[in-house]
Amino acid sequence: MKRFRKIVEDNNLLEQEIIITGRPLTAEEAIGKPKRQDFPIIKGKEKLMQAEFKGAKGQAFTDMAGNFKGTLQQVLNMLLTNNFDRAVLIASMNAVCRYLGLIDRTVHCHDEQPEQCAAELVEQIKRDFGIPRVALIGYQPAMLEKLAAFFPLRVVDLDPDNIGKIKSGVQVEGYEATDEVLEWCDVIAATGSTVVNSTITAYCKQKPVYFFGTTGAAACHLMGLHRFCALGG
Repeated sequence: MKRFRKIVEDNNLLEQEIIITGRPLTAEEAIGKPKRQDFPIIKGKEKLMQAEFKGAKGQAFTDMAGNFKGTLQQVLNMLLTNNFDRAVLIASMNAVCRYLGLIDRTVHCHDEQPEQCAAELVEQIKRDFGIPRVALIGYQPAMLEKLAAFFPLRVVDLDPDNIGKIKSGVQVEGYEATDEVLEWCDVIAATGSTVVNSTITAYCKQKPVYFFGTTGAAACHLMGLHRFCALGG
């Protein structure tokens, strides 16, 4: 928050009457029409909030979607007491930083691109680490399927409907298994949604991390974290 506030102040944006609008996108708007139908956003578990700032768009996944309209000052003054508040902040950060040219790929990829992105993450991990043990933090079906085909894999998720289920040959574990999984793994692939649900601090500086997707774009830039997003817009 402090780093984002400084960027806003340094660019003389804080006092301007600038309107940030956010709305939950439909599944088709957010991800198109992929053949796979088990993405959380299609199943209704998450929504994609979109902020628009001077023509630049920034998005954030959240389980507490809603509308917001206000100034950057109001965004910066939010108490961040729940996932909706954090989603407004994160989407706004992504839109403003995109507008300022500090980041790119702040809009979710569509149709079969998530499958392509997952395949590219596999190749990136192989180039960087060979065949490591990978912890997937956050159930993302394309990532899970592709990673499980090449690496020893464990996956942790917050959704009780996923926990205990076998997905692509891997049993989904609950949040209480996080410490054990992080101790076990060599490399972490974590959804950028960890920024919104405030679990990101559990994964910083533990092991090498790829924060994948659009949600964490600005946060990764501001915090100096490694982000992977091959095909975002």
